[in-house]
Amino acid sequence: MPTPPYVPQIRRYTDWLAQHHGLRFDGYHDLWQWSVTDLSGFWKSVEEYFGLHFESKNENVLLHNTMPGTQWFVGGHANYVSQVFRHVAPAHAAGMPALIARNEKGRHTELSWPELRSRVAALALHLKAQGVRPGDRVAAYLPNIPETAIAFLAVVSIGGVWSVCAPDMGTNAVLDRFRQIEPVALIACDGVTYGRRDIDRLGVVAELRAALPTVRHVVMHTNLAETADAKAGVLSRAAPCVHFEAVAARDDAETAAFEPVELPFDHPLWIVYSSGTTGLPKPIVHGHGGTVLVGLALKSLHNDIGCSYEPNSWGERYHWYSSTGWVMWNAQISGLLNGTTCVIYDGNPGGSKDAPDWTTLWRFAAETGVTFFGAGAAFFANCLKAGVNLSQCGDLSRVRALGTTGSPLSEDAQRWGTAQFAAIAASEAQQDIWWCNISGGTDFAGAFIGGNRELPQAPGRMQCRLLGCAVESWNERGEPVIDEVGELVCTQPIPSMPLHFVGDKDNQRLIGSYFDAYPPGHGRRPGGGDLGPEAGAVWRHGDWLRVLPDGSCIIYGRSDATINRHGLRMGTSEIYSAVEALPEVLDSMVVDLEYLGRESWMPLFVVLREGHTLDEALSERLRGAIRQTLSPRFVPDTIYQVSEIPRTLSGKKQELPIKKLLLGQPIEKVINREAMANPGCLDWYVKLARERAGA
Repeated sequence: MPTPPYVPQIRRYTDWLAQHHGLRFDGYHDLWQWSVTDLSGFWKSVEEYFGLHFESKNENVLLHNTMPGTQWFVGGHANYVSQVFRHVAPAHAAGMPALIARNEKGRHTELSWPELRSRVAALALHLKAQGVRPGDRVAAYLPNIPETAIAFLAVVSIGGVWSVCAPDMGTNAVLDRFRQIEPVALIACDGVTYGRRDIDRLGVVAELRAALPTVRHVVMHTNLAETADAKAGVLSRAAPCVHFEAVAARDDAETAAFEPVELPFDHPLWIVYSSGTTGLPKPIVHGHGGTVLVGLALKSLHNDIGCSYEPNSWGERYHWYSSTGWVMWNAQISGLLNGTTCVIYDGNPGGSKDAPDWTTLWRFAAETGVTFFGAGAAFFANCLKAGVNLSQCGDLSRVRALGTTGSPLSEDAQRWGTAQFAAIAASEAQQDIWWCNISGGTDFAGAFIGGNRELPQAPGRMQCRLLGCAVESWNERGEPVIDEVGELVCTQPIPSMPLHFVGDKDNQRLIGSYFDAYPPGHGRRPGGGDLGPEAGAVWRHGDWLRVLPDGSCIIYGRSDATINRHGLRMGTSEIYSAVEALPEVLDSMVVDLEYLGRESWMPLFVVLREGHTLDEALSERLRGAIRQTLSPRFVPDTIYQVSEIPRTLSGKKQELPIKKLLLGQPIEKVINREAMANPGCLDWYVKLARERAGA
């Protein structure tokens, strides 16, 4: 098979714009400027370029531009799965698989496009027969395996609304999410393998069923059980339920004739969760049409991932390591929208605690012929620290791009990867490997900043603001700035921005999450300037951003107190719920120091009841509470016993000021003592900050 690089996808798009619309641009900045000022023209071009056929009138592409509440492609129709199914025949005729998967035990699966279609149809018909109707919510408790992709496509093909949690999450964390959405069905597994340990999850599944009274049907996948007797035992313990394997095996005239239902453009597709500093995780609803549009624009134009059966990108194989608890799982599966073979891995990318091995994913990529290799920034940092030598990881000659996200990628980690590929270079592309560093969010299932195959790259930077994303860095006065660190805002809507939050009366929580930082109308005119308050507010994302004069960008971490740990976001409130459930704990506070590209360091501060001291036994109980209730990913690096947690006069924990203090900012600039209920407690935190600065 020929190996990319090839004609970059973004160049193919700009050539198409010139040929079909007479649009020509002097450079990327001019193209980007057009895309964020002529919003209707740009997003209509994306629809046409990818042949989506939403069948909405041109004048309805952007009928109502206000944030929130933008109306896109009014009267149009879409179904995510229709876009996937269009690739079945040509991809199969070319001999391209749809999914290639492996787990820690070495279980290897290749799923052809017709097999994918058949199993999706079979499960969809089964769910429909059980009464799942358009708009009904279906919850999943599954890892990153082919069955999860099948289940997702089956649910949304009939208009159901998908929502998944990873099996490394404990009962309370899952229920905090699923209770809000009231699912009618649950698709779950018996357990997972992680770090070379089998982790039984049937007990959690039983607790979920007991606590979710709206669930009237359960589909069980036997992920750990391998023999017929073991599978029968699992199904007996989980009864009443049906076996995923048996349901998906149906192959008859009805499955062959199955077609996804036609849905309104903004019909709910999935519910994802983004946690803040207070309250339950936010259940964010995205729509079919907007997600497909943004997914294709990101994956093809910016990530430069092509269709596997097109001559220009023949044999493309796309891998981005993720768990189902991260929106990058959604991004990985969206490769199917473009007819791309998706290569997925389930398990610990670093081996086990007793036998760490950061070559695991590289060897997997070598054996499966991956062309685009993506992972969280922390993965590459760990490879650097572990001294991974890619020349000992097999044949990586087909890799032509590296992708990162989740947290800022350090310059050292990027230089390490570049040098490693230069040393094994089997192609011109590998002599200076292209890094597609992106930054976006679960909140809109997309990216604001990312890559462009044809722009210069520099370690520690992202190459550009993405097409259609009117991203700016704003100072404290709400003014756009260049070459200064400011708040990341998006001044114009994007089709995949949330439709709403589940149970959010009058959009109050949605507005409070993204749209209440600046006055309505401020900065809302396409191309710059203000509009009236009826235009709504700009989107404040919660990241520190610096836009450099050449258009490249640097993300410096969260500008709020949300935890961004190993690429996964978690609200501090969820950590407090787990920690403060222990009777010894009166109060707690956690911060994550990953600003300015520094390695994440997450301390936990606890106030204990009288008579208790933070010894090793209690420390381990605290870690265990977080590990079991939430996820091992959010176990703190250090735990401190303190006398008080700093609070405002209204009682709010002052996480962000303490985070800034520990990052080295002077106390007088980060906190107003007069606005505090207990300013005397600050001396201890100031002392800690000085000790860390000295270290």
